[in-house]
Amino acid sequence: MGLRTFVILAVIAGCLIAAFTKRSRRPGELTDAEARARRWVERLDGQITALDAGANTAAKQALADASERHTAAWSQLSQATTPTQVALAGQTAIEGLHYIRAARTALGLDPGPEVPAPGGEAVTAPQRMTVGGQEHHASPRPGDATLYHYPGGTVGGRAVPAGWYSTPWWKTALVAGAAGVGGAILAEELLDGCHHHGDFFGGGFDGLGDWF
Repeated sequence: MGLRTFVILAVIAGCLIAAFTKRSRRPGELTDAEARARRWVERLDGQITALDAGANTAAKQALADASERHTAAWSQLSQATTPTQVALAGQTAIEGLHYIRAARTALGLDPGPEVPAPGGEAVTAPQRMTVGGQEHHASPRPGDATLYHYPGGTVGGRAVPAGWYSTPWWKTALVAGAAGVGGAILAEELLDGCHHHGDFFGGGFDGLGDWF
């Protein structure tokens, strides 16, 4: 066997060993990721079961959003085939836990254990903005004019502060294609107000941090 042939065979063998090793790690990585995500989903499940919003409108809305995130997280987890997809399910569950904390706050309860922040900023003072002749409000606390909570994050490629709002306009932005032109325009103008006009938040927000 010539030296050249030996080198070629050695390279091929090395590639095969590397590929086999990488493939053998995947089941373990996926199992670990599933365990982490499942802990978040199960924690959300327990929090939803234990909380009663009663007649508190803001708390009921936040609890409904938490339940929606819980359903979505279980669905994502059941269909996930990669660690990245599993991690997405965990993040969805964490969003649900933020809604649980919001519901508890609206009920005057301790918000409970800290959870990873979704990033972005937070509204720190009551603000308002007029879009298309309609007044919209944002506040760090729930109130009669601000019944809808957003945990913070990115909508339409832009950072949106965590806080309580008069309408769940971020949902319109996320499904703008199905929501119609009017809803899409509202979301776009609100985002422009946040980031360009400066009259919606007026500097009234702080950073929250990043996902774990």
